[in-house]
Amino acid sequence: MASGLLALLDDVAALVKVSAASLDDVPAQVAKTTGKVSGIVIDDTAVTPKYVVGLDPSRELSIIFQIAKKSLFNKIIFLSPAALLLGFFAPWAITPILMLGGAYLCFEGYEKVHSMFSQHHGDGTAENVEQMKVITPEELEKERIDGAVRTDLILSSEIVAITYSTVADTPLANQIIVMLAVAVFITVAVYGFVGLIVKADDMGVHMAKDKFHPAVQKFGRGLVKRMPAFLKILAYVGTAAMLWVGAEIVIHGIPFLHHALENLILSLPEVPILQWLVKVLVSALAGIVLGFIIEKIVKVVRKLFKSKKTEAV
Repeated sequence: MASGLLALLDDVAALVKVSAASLDDVPAQVAKTTGKVSGIVIDDTAVTPKYVVGLDPSRELSIIFQIAKKSLFNKIIFLSPAALLLGFFAPWAITPILMLGGAYLCFEGYEKVHSMFSQHHGDGTAENVEQMKVITPEELEKERIDGAVRTDLILSSEIVAITYSTVADTPLANQIIVMLAVAVFITVAVYGFVGLIVKADDMGVHMAKDKFHPAVQKFGRGLVKRMPAFLKILAYVGTAAMLWVGAEIVIHGIPFLHHALENLILSLPEVPILQWLVKVLVSALAGIVLGFIIEKIVKVVRKLFKSKKTEAV
């Protein structure tokens, strides 16, 4: 009896040691995962400010907080448990789901590119009238938040999936801790930086006051003057990042395309920045093509539904 109890205690002690050793790896795994998702983090950071631009400045931080809160809620309550369950019961389903999300990013990115380069002329159709309808500031704010959360949901799904793939071979407790840590760290980092970006002009106005040193005043005025151009550039970067990240997700899910892209990168001189730029450029162009195809399919489907509705009436 005593020997059996001692053996059990030895097993418990060994289990505790193994668990402690695995938990010691958590910071390293969080850092490793954060590096892997850096492209998606850039995308999220660059895309979000455009959802706030043009709204009441006094509401900017509140809107960002609402987006961040929903983003963290989605990561912790929905996406992380879903990744754990899919990884256990249906690991084959993770890649197709991510590819659908990547395709949506390409579609949304293509629509933004199309709107940048096309000139819209009213032709008196019901569609144009609908697009020109007047909405209240509250409705606009809700639309912006909903749009930001939709985009963030797809990017967060990719972040969670990459995080899971990094810790899939570790104990369950380790998986949960790392996934929660990454979710909190990335959400705080992204939306904290977004908050700084959208309030930079207010900080510039404050720094330009007479009570500060002339050098500080000059910096503040320069900050206010350059922020509109910076936000415009950031919007372009966000659109490009949507196309790049979305297409890369789809490409990674199709083996022959993934191998073709990797072979192209390996054929280039071993200059990391050159290889990265080529990879981003090829992915962004592929994203435009895929977005164009999806946009045409969506148009056909909408016309079919509209014609069926007309026939029903």
